[in-house]
Amino acid sequence: MKKVFGLGLFLIGMVAALWTYLGSVNQGEFDSIILDFQEVPATQIEPALQTLTQVFGLTPRLNSPFAQAEQVYIVSGDRSQLRALRRSPLAKLTERIEPNYRYHALEIPNDPDYPKQWNLRSINLEPAWERTKGAGVTVAVIDTGITPVPDLAKTEIVEGYDFVNDRPEATDDNGHGTHVAGTIAQSTNNDYGVAGIAYQAKLMPLKVLSASGAGEVADIADAIRFAADHDADVINLSLGGGGESHVLRDAIDYAHDKGVVIVAAVGNANQNAATYPARYPHVIGVAALGPAGDKAPYSNFGAGIDIAAPGGSKVNGDLGGILQNTIDPETGAAIFAAYEGTSMAAPHVAGVAALVKASGIDNPDEVANVLQKAARAVPDDGLNYYGAGQLDAAQAVQLAEQGKVDFHDFFRWLRENGYLNPRFWIDGGVAALVPKLLMVLGSYLLAIFLRYYFPYRWTWGLGAGLVAGSSGLFFLRGFYIFDLPQWPFRLMGSGIAEWGNAIQGSSLLNPWFASVLIPFALVVLCLSHPQGKGWAIGTAIGMTIFLTTAAIIDPALLWLGAGLPARLFLGVNALLCLGLARLALKTEGQPT
Repeated sequence: MKKVFGLGLFLIGMVAALWTYLGSVNQGEFDSIILDFQEVPATQIEPALQTLTQVFGLTPRLNSPFAQAEQVYIVSGDRSQLRALRRSPLAKLTERIEPNYRYHALEIPNDPDYPKQWNLRSINLEPAWERTKGAGVTVAVIDTGITPVPDLAKTEIVEGYDFVNDRPEATDDNGHGTHVAGTIAQSTNNDYGVAGIAYQAKLMPLKVLSASGAGEVADIADAIRFAADHDADVINLSLGGGGESHVLRDAIDYAHDKGVVIVAAVGNANQNAATYPARYPHVIGVAALGPAGDKAPYSNFGAGIDIAAPGGSKVNGDLGGILQNTIDPETGAAIFAAYEGTSMAAPHVAGVAALVKASGIDNPDEVANVLQKAARAVPDDGLNYYGAGQLDAAQAVQLAEQGKVDFHDFFRWLRENGYLNPRFWIDGGVAALVPKLLMVLGSYLLAIFLRYYFPYRWTWGLGAGLVAGSSGLFFLRGFYIFDLPQWPFRLMGSGIAEWGNAIQGSSLLNPWFASVLIPFALVVLCLSHPQGKGWAIGTAIGMTIFLTTAAIIDPALLWLGAGLPARLFLGVNALLCLGLARLALKTEGQPT
């Protein structure tokens, strides 16, 4: 009883928090009210206008000469007057009474090549700039170094270190680090070049990669500790590789404990699982998006992906790349160049993390949670291409300023080690959490119902079949265990009808699996087996419930679409599965 009461309080708290949040999202600035009258004769509106003056002390005016036809009037007023007007008899004569919100022009940088930076617009950056530009935050760029190219002239670069050559000057001899730094804090509104995300933030250059772009774990670990000890707020690691290092992991834990947000690229091999260090706990692993907002062809996916951001794709030329000011590695001269890679995606997240930090969120776990809660979720992400979704700078800053970081402790343990993707609990797999639970419950109720007509002994095999046929071990579907293949968890986390989806990473049911075929084969093969026949019958009952639920909620089938043909196919096969279970129980009697 106490557990039920506690769960009730928790759910009430979640609903209250959501209500508060949704209400705050819709708040806006206004000092006048719109009265949009119905299209009625002026003789009916004139008494209403007099009432506004005599009763409410308000002076109505047409919004403009062009508002006469629509009868749109404006009166001065605040939220209390808005509520009073909506409760008054005037409301019967109006189509709507609403705030006359005051909107503002969004900041658009004067950098001449800003229009080429599709990536900054795709993360909804301009509204975020209205609130913060990252002032007071330091971002450490652990990379090939930073050369102060012309479009970094107004960006403050603080003391760093060159761990490759053991010297204080951490200049760039490759171009990669300077490019990454530009995405984070390129000088902006300087009538030159391009823009950066947190352009009032400071940059800390820490060189750990040589001119060839390669570096060693010991240098990277030292650089992370240096950044943490020299007041860095955010660390960007646009680098990675195979092989786990306890020295590097300890350095990451050290920085995290000192309040540093750590962001890393997940790798460019189009493989299932992020490279190190993105896969470590306390690191935000960033996958890459192309210009269309979909997964970049090269980006790793699956285990360790926390969020996705623009990384570019130059399949159709430089316009699809990420444009920043950097150096030509051959000559050292400053150039504007378009790069692609998860190395380019990570600094987008690091830059927005700087904006979130500047908005008052200090704890690195809370910053990570803000970024993920603000991300635009991508439905049907069966292979975890996008993690929490696509980076949204404006929403992240808004959440940070509102302090609406609720229940993050509840979710943090689910994915802190990268083993479990909590988006499963929110978005579901092929079917959401509640339908999954209903499928399990429904299959058990149907089995109990059939037991009255065809008495049989309840066995563990029958129970396992009910689960396998209806929902599978759905809580396993979101597991990502590093260095192990992911497909076994997708299969175990899916009902038999979903096995085609689990293999293909698709949201569309495969008719070969989502039909009576597999239960029929199991019944034929297992009826002579003492334990197997209970499992086969349970599978047929479970699939009856799954196919019925899918026909009602999500009838999306390969080759048949999501319309009436798909519903009929699923419904007919649900009936066939039920008939199969009934026949097996009737002819076989009690399972032993």
